[in-house]
Amino acid sequence: MRNLTMLIDLYELTVADSLFRSGKGETVVVFDLIFRQNPDKGGFVIMAGLEQAVEYLQSLKFTDEDIEFLRGKDLSEEFLDYLKNFSFTCDVWAVPEGTPVFPNEPIVKVRGKAIEAQLIESMLLLCINHQSLIATKANRLVRAAHGRNIAAFGTRRAQGFDGAVYGARAAYIGGCSEIANVKSSMDFGIPTLNTMTHSFVQMYDSELEAFCDYAKANPENCSLIVDTYDTINSGIPNAIKAFDTVLAPMGIRPKSVRIDSGDISYLSQKVRRMLNAAGYPDCDIVASNSLDEYIIRDMMLHGCKVDCFIVGERLITSASSPILGCVYKLAAVEENGTLVPKISLSENVSKITTPGSKKVYRLFDMTNGKAIADYLTTEDETVDENEPLELFDPDFIWKRKTITRFVARELLVPIFKGGELVYKKPSLEEIRYYCSEQVDTLWDEVTRFENPHNYYVDLSEKLWNIKNELLLKYRNGGKKE
Repeated sequence: MRNLTMLIDLYELTVADSLFRSGKGETVVVFDLIFRQNPDKGGFVIMAGLEQAVEYLQSLKFTDEDIEFLRGKDLSEEFLDYLKNFSFTCDVWAVPEGTPVFPNEPIVKVRGKAIEAQLIESMLLLCINHQSLIATKANRLVRAAHGRNIAAFGTRRAQGFDGAVYGARAAYIGGCSEIANVKSSMDFGIPTLNTMTHSFVQMYDSELEAFCDYAKANPENCSLIVDTYDTINSGIPNAIKAFDTVLAPMGIRPKSVRIDSGDISYLSQKVRRMLNAAGYPDCDIVASNSLDEYIIRDMMLHGCKVDCFIVGERLITSASSPILGCVYKLAAVEENGTLVPKISLSENVSKITTPGSKKVYRLFDMTNGKAIADYLTTEDETVDENEPLELFDPDFIWKRKTITRFVARELLVPIFKGGELVYKKPSLEEIRYYCSEQVDTLWDEVTRFENPHNYYVDLSEKLWNIKNELLLKYRNGGKKE
């Protein structure tokens, strides 16, 4: 487990030092990690990256080498002495990985000493922002493929080696069936998809000779790329000959053929017919070539015969929407043993925060299991499933709806208590299955790509009143009226 304590922005340390010197460093605070906008104008985000955030918090410790380096950063000696003996003692709650989440609701909540809560901001945001973004993109691709496999490639196009390794992990959570990255496969046990390169074919004077040599070397996992020269007139005929002459005498069936160029919808249909006629209906067709969810959706509409779509740079970088933009905002400060709600205002209405230490409930229809809305309450409120519950739009409060026969589930679960891990981390397979299961609880209107339905994140009346009172109180730049 790597110690990434120094993966931090300097201003976090400067602010923490200022809190230390002012005497406010021991004050108990609550921070919320939220995001304001779904990527790709989609309907939701898949929560991911929690496991790496947990590992970071478990190994949080400043070494002597760290302290010596920080000595040149205008931090007080007293604060540096504090860091020498630093230990993490906060309480942390988070939404489990694989859960669909929505704008403006806490997906991580931290409660503890102000200095500690401040110091962990950068890394928490890094872990959750990156993997949630990639998991969300992967889930879009999987939904576009309607049950056909999506393989996550793109290692060479990732934003750094950690981006490649953890991006592949996130893609698997989002629903990808296989990856190419061997390091991610080794670390997380994710299945890999093998293929061959154009350069291998080009090394030979004859495409058929290249295919035969490759089949001899990889009989149990033979996947041939068929578009180096001409998919229909050369690639597939030569692939079939290689299957017949090399694999058939061994009693081995070919794994797949890959098409990496051209009109893949059209080509895949012709290739399917040719393989079937040659006695290889079980040979998969794999497609690549800068694919994304919209191209895959169109290929499916046009009747493509692709069994697995390989997606590279447009997945590993979430190229069409490369930033999630989670933020970490102060929600409450303890004063005389009581948590006092805090709000951040802005000329941009979307940046106004919801104050206080909160719970997040997801409300499910008892009849069909579909998610109705998310419901934010104060920390001391509970939802009684046996009583009707009135929901209202927090921006247009006259829009109201009373629900009955529902199930309420708290989304934020305890992760750390007093700095000690209390969360049993699920396996990656469990997270992936849970993700698929939870996405299925969303209505189709929420999961569509264009103009998805706005899933409601509502406030309890008590929480709305607190927010409204603070809006009125601080509307003159923080001056009391």
